[in-house]
Amino acid sequence: MSPVDVAIIGSGPGGYRAAVLAALRGLKVALIEKHTWGGTCLNRGCVPKKDWYHTACIVADSRDYAARGLTGGLEPDLIQAWRHQRQVVDTVRASYIDYLGRLGVKTLQGTARFSGPGTLQVAGEAVAAGNIIIATGSQPWLPPQLQHVPGRIISTDDLFDTLPPAGKRVAVLGSGAVGTEMAYILRQFGLDVIWLTGRAPLSDSAFSQPARAALLQALAQTGVEPLTGARIEAARIDGDGVTLSLPGGRNERVDWVLAGTGRKPNTTGLELSRAGVTVDAQGFVVVDDCNQAAPGVYAIGDVANQGMSANHALADATVAISNIIGPERRRRDDHRVPAAVYSALELARVGLNEDQAEAAGLEPATAFTSFAANPAALAEGESGGFLRVVADMDSGSALGAEIGGRGAAELIGLLGLEFGAPRALSRLAAAAYNHPTRSEEILNAVETLAARWNMERHVFPAGNNGSKTE
Repeated sequence: MSPVDVAIIGSGPGGYRAAVLAALRGLKVALIEKHTWGGTCLNRGCVPKKDWYHTACIVADSRDYAARGLTGGLEPDLIQAWRHQRQVVDTVRASYIDYLGRLGVKTLQGTARFSGPGTLQVAGEAVAAGNIIIATGSQPWLPPQLQHVPGRIISTDDLFDTLPPAGKRVAVLGSGAVGTEMAYILRQFGLDVIWLTGRAPLSDSAFSQPARAALLQALAQTGVEPLTGARIEAARIDGDGVTLSLPGGRNERVDWVLAGTGRKPNTTGLELSRAGVTVDAQGFVVVDDCNQAAPGVYAIGDVANQGMSANHALADATVAISNIIGPERRRRDDHRVPAAVYSALELARVGLNEDQAEAAGLEPATAFTSFAANPAALAEGESGGFLRVVADMDSGSALGAEIGGRGAAELIGLLGLEFGAPRALSRLAAAAYNHPTRSEEILNAVETLAARWNMERHVFPAGNNGSKTE
């Protein structure tokens, strides 16, 4: 194979974005994948989960259909839902592969390993590249007391790859986003869910305590509550199911277990040392703030970023390609990467929270608005939604935002655009918003900052209505 400008190992969201960005900028690109094109996110992560989440929301909404003048009921079918997500995944993957071909990206199927700086071996073929991007993602991690057993103790990778196990009583493990999301989704599909967590849900995230409390309240209304401090001590499998031993001598009997207990970076077999690449104690590739791991080698996404989300992988890809084109052009800023949790109350956030802002030596001001009286939210049967904006009182810059409610993950992008922008608050105040929509709460929050925190000079600067782009 003739030399390429960029060789990318892994075709998940980070690898795919890097390939597209590089090809659009005229670089010759090779994209290497050893398993299924699209990686975890497309095949057994973000995309199929989002399909199931939409179905779960329909089921949840149906309980109020009678009040809207709709009669009849819905009966969830997990097996058919599994088939539907596969159709969605197959459609997206076909489009994905077609686009790579139209861009002229060379695709190689096989396991890649470094044979030296700037060179790879893929299925017996040598690949020489001016730059190499490691985007190999991650794999499920299980604690030592649990072992993967098909049909009994599985990960979300297994759940979306193969038909769901038989049985209606399931233990969902994990206090992170995966556990929080899947406990809700599976409950809406009619399963009897016991949610076991070692700590309070999302307690290691940057979501605020009020946001987490609102989510737990929404989950409780659907019959889902976490059993915290319930780290598994042992699991005994027999022909009828799984018995889980918990602290205090408590046992829980379930048909199967879904483990959302974390993931670990995929670095095995890459022969990283041949390219001067190192990994840390947790197995992540060590990179600088330009995502560079060694001269001519970059690492992005789960394999190098402890945020371990598709959003981080996509952002890292932009950083890597920017620096391949022009060194030192862009540095990684994980605070600008949004996060979302799709559960009984959809949550999304971006930027700094109040504690992070204070730790950075800033003086944050916070505005809070509720969707309790928002016409759009009320019309769609929403309760418990909110929007929170954090700004710097000295400069007026937008520091962070947090949203709870249906469509939060979409809405957070509007606020994320303004972080780092001159006169961000005045730009948000000057924008025109559709009515009635949840986005109007952005204006309410900004005007609250002006009124409550005496920030009129930032929201309504003299001689400037905020409509001029700077």
